[in-house]
Amino acid sequence: MHINLSEMYVDDEIKNTVNNVLDSGRYIKGEQLRSFEEEFSAFCGADYGIGVSSGTSAVLLTMMALGIKEGDEVIVPSHTFIATASPAKFMGATPVYVDIDPMTYTLDPEKLESVITDNTKAIIVVHLYGHPADMDKIMSIASKYDISVIEDACQSHAAEYKGKRTGSLGNMAAFSFFPSKNMTVAGDGGMVLTSDEELATKMSMLRDHGRTDKYLHEMLGLNLRMSELPASIGRVQLKHLPEWTKARRNVAEKYTSLLKGLVETPSEKDWAKHAYYVYTIQTDDRDGLQSHLNKNGISTGIYYPVPVHRQPCMEAGVCSLSETDACVDRILSLPMHPQLSDEEIEYIAEKVQEWVK
Repeated sequence: MHINLSEMYVDDEIKNTVNNVLDSGRYIKGEQLRSFEEEFSAFCGADYGIGVSSGTSAVLLTMMALGIKEGDEVIVPSHTFIATASPAKFMGATPVYVDIDPMTYTLDPEKLESVITDNTKAIIVVHLYGHPADMDKIMSIASKYDISVIEDACQSHAAEYKGKRTGSLGNMAAFSFFPSKNMTVAGDGGMVLTSDEELATKMSMLRDHGRTDKYLHEMLGLNLRMSELPASIGRVQLKHLPEWTKARRNVAEKYTSLLKGLVETPSEKDWAKHAYYVYTIQTDDRDGLQSHLNKNGISTGIYYPVPVHRQPCMEAGVCSLSETDACVDRILSLPMHPQLSDEEIEYIAEKVQEWVK
């Protein structure tokens, strides 16, 4: 048996919609993108969507819209993919790292206020693994200091915080549609959501060379656009997202039941609806378990073995992030996707039990 860590869903409707776009002759800035922006933003509960070329582009676009520059500071968790923090550094700003809540792996609001300075211009909150961060506490602190909050929602499609979907909770939100995500566009792709009309207009211009007219560029922008083909795929994927989220949560429930007492399983706060981008466990001999599972045909992942503050290109200096440093050598992600069968879940659990005992 071989079990993939993740699998992308492709059906005849996706293939047909791609062919329809190819036949249309309209490949950029067309109806597919406009419809995808409207449908995805409405699904998440935001007023505006701006489709872009990747999740990294989405985070970068939020930095550009806020005018982040040299001398500014942007607060980020370190336990995340580097693209959460690297766009701020590209803009000349300094990423300031804050530790995580060990139960949710998301930014710890209790440790946030102590790192805010007069130079803090934004807080990027990551809904890591599909579990929302504690947004009420974070937004309250941000409001106190008049700081913008960006949700890095690249792993939290359809996750909920107190009944509201991620992407509608901060000032802006960045999503990724990379092939391993809960929904995808069959390649790189992303979207920024906001309910601020002024920010939406600005970001729409910035992702298209800073223009509203073909040859009139009112601000310095880039080409960060999403094209029609991935947008058309995203529209089909979005229709399946609620059922896929339910399936992921069912897989997680079965894993947790079978692995109880063997390894440390994920938790879910009572105010959260976890979307389970990945199912991440903890164990002392992570490398031994990973090797055992891989030998038995079970693909695994580590998200993330090297935290951002330890990355050579980020030049973080000395950081005291005890919870982050404690988890990165213990975490391991098991296969997670809606197509997993009961037989596969039971086989994975059996192999974990075999290694533990």
